[in-house]
Amino acid sequence: MRSIASRLAAAAEGLSGGELALILAMGLVLGTFPVLGCPTILCLIAALALRLNVAALQLMNQLTSPLQLALLIPFARVGWRIPVSAAATVTWKLGVVALAAITGWCFLCVPLGILLYLSLRLVLRRRCSLWSNGLASPAG
Repeated sequence: MRSIASRLAAAAEGLSGGELALILAMGLVLGTFPVLGCPTILCLIAALALRLNVAALQLMNQLTSPLQLALLIPFARVGWRIPVSAAATVTWKLGVVALAAITGWCFLCVPLGILLYLSLRLVLRRRCSLWSNGLASPAG
């Protein structure tokens, strides 16, 4: 656990409170995308597009990968409003399940990610301003 914390601290060094909040929220939201392999690509694209620290965002993505697997079925249940015919092929049915999971992810994670970002930005900006004024130490 100390190893993960030290890597996260090293990746977050020099980031503003807003950037850190965006990395944490984007890593959590994109890291739970319900199609295996896609979160890594999505995080890389987001980091390059938003000029974020790629290593920090990928680390957050890797930390959320167990959560991705745990949320796969709940996302599919939330998005399961697409009718599937009984005569459809197995490939078609898997595609429909993936689409249902992505729909559930969109309805749950995107709004919650925005709320998480706004909350973290407020907290981290206050915390970073206290550190820069010397009123509190970063350790506690």
